[in-house]
Amino acid sequence: MKHMLGELHGRLVMSRRVRVLSACLKDRIPYGASVLDVGSGDGAIARAITETRPDITIQGVDVLIRPETAIRITQYDGVHLPFADNSFDVITLVDVLHHTTDPGAVLREVSRVARALVLIKDHQTDRWGSVPTLRFMDWVGNAPHGVALPYNYLSKKQWLELFSESELYVTDWRDAPGLYPWTVSWLFGGSLHALITLACRRAAVTPNSPSQGPESC
Repeated sequence: MKHMLGELHGRLVMSRRVRVLSACLKDRIPYGASVLDVGSGDGAIARAITETRPDITIQGVDVLIRPETAIRITQYDGVHLPFADNSFDVITLVDVLHHTTDPGAVLREVSRVARALVLIKDHQTDRWGSVPTLRFMDWVGNAPHGVALPYNYLSKKQWLELFSESELYVTDWRDAPGLYPWTVSWLFGGSLHALITLACRRAAVTPNSPSQGPESC
């Protein structure tokens, strides 16, 4: 049953997710930026970004390396990024932090390695009934791949506290739109999904550095 649900989820949800999130993220990345994608999974979102933004370079790291990946992904221990301080202009974390037992530690490490921006797509628990809904979504989407499921979801207030501790500040926060068809978006979409742009306090480039085209979401 777990694998059957995983295959159904892949067919109905994942291709749409890759398309929507890559469109959202690509317009937040400054021109010519170097990008580290933390928790890349299969790398499909990163590859979709570079297909429309050939001016940027993306490499990935993940705890679990899948048999086939769309970009070059290096394995790491989930805590210590194997890069020097200020190694990348931008770091992306797409549905990663709620899979960690200590998201604050991950964010502090991300803040160390990022030069300018951190782009996060994750969940928030301010909506009634959000936790059991998110647990179900997480299990269907990730259990078939052996991904750790600590179900570590946070409220907006908790996120803001972690960002402050990591010397990151919010420049944009919005619901991630269009991840699910309208028929089920009322249950699985909307305010369950946050798309957050963060700037490093020591940023060498400003959060408003030019990207290619207007933001799509």
